Amino acid sequence: MIKKKNQLLLAILLPLLLLPLSQPAAYHACDITNPKTTQFPFCNTSLPYHVRATDLVSRLTLQEKTEQLINSAAGIPRLGLPDYEWWSEALHGVSNRGLGVHFQDPIPAVIHSAASFNVSLWYKMGEAVSTEGRAMYNLGQAGLTFWSPNVNVFRDPRWGRGQETPGEDPMVVSLYAVNYVKGLQEVGKEGNFDADRLKVSSCCKHYTAYDVDSWKGIDRFHFDAMATLQDLEDTYQPPFKSCVEEGHVSSVMCSYNRVNGVPTCADPELLKGVIRDKWGLDGYIVSDCDSVMVYHEKMHYTETPEDAVALALKAGLNKNCGFYLSNYTKNAVELGKVEESVVDQALVYNYLVLMRLGFFDGDPAILPFGKLGASYVCSDDHQLLALDAAKQGIVLLHNNGVLPLSPNTTKTLAVIGPNANATDAMLSSYAGVPCQYTSPLQGLQKYVSAVSYEKGCANVSCSDDTLIDGAAGISAMADATVLVVGHDQSIEAEDLDRVSLTLPGLQEKLVMEVAMAAKGTVILIVMSGGPLDISFEKNVSKIGGILWIGYPGQAGGDAISQVIFGDYNPGGRSPFTWYPQEYVDQVAMTDMNMRPNTTANFPGRTYRFYTGKPLYQFGHGLSYSTFYRFIKSGPTTVLVYLLPKMERTNIAYSKYPTMPNLNTDNQAIDISAINCKNLSIDIVIGVKNAGETDGTNVVLAFWKPPRSGVRGAPRMELVGFERVEVKRGKTEMVGMRLDVCRRMSNVDEQGKRKLVMGLHTFVVGSSSEQQARHHVSFRLAETESQAPQRAMHVA
Repeated sequence: MIKKKNQLLLAILLPLLLLPLSQPAAYHACDITNPKTTQFPFCNTSLPYHVRATDLVSRLTLQEKTEQLINSAAGIPRLGLPDYEWWSEALHGVSNRGLGVHFQDPIPAVIHSAASFNVSLWYKMGEAVSTEGRAMYNLGQAGLTFWSPNVNVFRDPRWGRGQETPGEDPMVVSLYAVNYVKGLQEVGKEGNFDADRLKVSSCCKHYTAYDVDSWKGIDRFHFDAMATLQDLEDTYQPPFKSCVEEGHVSSVMCSYNRVNGVPTCADPELLKGVIRDKWGLDGYIVSDCDSVMVYHEKMHYTETPEDAVALALKAGLNKNCGFYLSNYTKNAVELGKVEESVVDQALVYNYLVLMRLGFFDGDPAILPFGKLGASYVCSDDHQLLALDAAKQGIVLLHNNGVLPLSPNTTKTLAVIGPNANATDAMLSSYAGVPCQYTSPLQGLQKYVSAVSYEKGCANVSCSDDTLIDGAAGISAMADATVLVVGHDQSIEAEDLDRVSLTLPGLQEKLVMEVAMAAKGTVILIVMSGGPLDISFEKNVSKIGGILWIGYPGQAGGDAISQVIFGDYNPGGRSPFTWYPQEYVDQVAMTDMNMRPNTTANFPGRTYRFYTGKPLYQFGHGLSYSTFYRFIKSGPTTVLVYLLPKMERTNIAYSKYPTMPNLNTDNQAIDISAINCKNLSIDIVIGVKNAGETDGTNVVLAFWKPPRSGVRGAPRMELVGFERVEVKRGKTEMVGMRLDVCRRMSNVDEQGKRKLVMGLHTFVVGSSSEQQARHHVSFRLAETESQAPQRAMHVA
């Protein structure tokens, strides 16, 4: 019934998208039918973007300029400019969050897709979302500037927005960001344009060290993230750096919080100094919504609103989601608090992005992507992609051999739990109306005709036990029971952090009583955006299998049922560490430190630094097949060369307390003194499928640095991964090229990257599977050299 209702809703909504929309006279800029406007140089497509953008800004009055600095930019009829709404969202599908979007087609939550560890999937998702985004723009249902993705590292398991991120590992977050951004922005063969063109504009957010929303009375509008230089350099900043330098993102959003006392949207070092000048952003910097107002009115960081907007503009902010810049910039200029030229430069950065999108090239209907329409929204291909992403991200946490279930022997099935018939809950945050739903219950009914269903709890809060007896009753009569528990947006969300890692309310009681009553095996399914302490299940023998399904999107029910009944062999890996409840009892969410501190009884954060015992490790994930990995080839020694013309004595005096010694292990050399160009390691890894089922295996390559050399070095760190399909009985080879200076350098307490000489260890495979190890010795070469050809290896 739910599926039919949504298909009916879609049938009603899609035709509405095709109706002519009420538009202002200037429906699009640079209308060729308006001779007064087409003569403007900013409409001349033969001119460089910068010339066109500068010309447009020069024609604006100061009042008009201020009205263009905010997300809801007012139209300027005398120049033929329509209104434009900059705020659209596309976190995991074109979302109806944001003022610029009125429809949506959801793929799984980011945390779920991240569990696939599949970079090509991430790119394809970006491509699909940008196609739908362009189609909706053509239909007047969206803008072209999408403020996605969220590339904050999932530092603390309680964060309500962890579900929006690609997990806890900076490299995974970075690679997700780069591929999703490229998928969104790259024109590709459809547009046949050069690299400056954009299909849609993407925005990496929330810069930086942002991951506290609302926890025990502390909110994001007042929080000051006290982060060390070491943690900033190797945890919080890398995803944003990758977004700009590799993904070529066209926007970065600064966050609400302060970092070391300074609001991020008012920090000239973070904005202009790093994003613009150091990383080379080709695009605009936008505030999170009302951030400028927040640091004036809530943080009381400035004396007047004019001071607040002047500070933001001079720091490098170009666009304000909110109203402060439109309300107070004119006054700030007239009071001499900020130069009008600073406003002009901000607008040029903004308009350059619209130029690259073709916004000023005339009628969008005759431009590339102009033919995209309603048939490209919820297309069959995109819905199949949503299903594929949902399947790839499912993680098999535990299996005592009962999975997959056989539809031939499972004649009766009990489906239980507050999320067993979930629809909206599967969509996660920043979601809207999907193309259709398949709930877990509906998916399972496609495999077993005799299905009994009980919620067991009225909702995920599960505040009373009145429904538990009924749930236990149907479990006692079924050949197998599927129990779907976990969270929804009432438990974890934007502006809602968790305080506990246990199942909400009486859900644990539900699981225990259903399992005790069950006639057959129980499959426990956890729907959540982060880890839960489900350690109680270890004492329940009836629980034969456990799946984590994240928030799997509209096709979640089909994905879950296909995994449970063996039509899809799970290959997902956990993108975060599963901590015990005692961890959050011990650690304040507001402590931004990553590294352990024994004096403070602080165990560290994420798999890179956590010294405690997790329930499941980062990267954990089982399969219905048995895979074996081995190192086919790799160097045993890598020679590291100092930069040419670099005198050893100068290095000693400027960077080192003592001159580098060729024969000393554990010496840490600043990478600025090393010839890093093409310095890489090539490793070939064999993956054998020794099971009876075809499957995919995520090959994880971890690096363990020398035991000494840089204080605060990680215990281990992911440096490469690849998802590979291996047929039963076959072996596939996976090649990885690892950048030495980038992937195998440690960050010291001053935030400087150092390469440590000596023995480094590579471990292939997570701790829950068979691992292969390889040792490589880094040695300082006796002579300086020009850039090595890829790497200087000594076998």
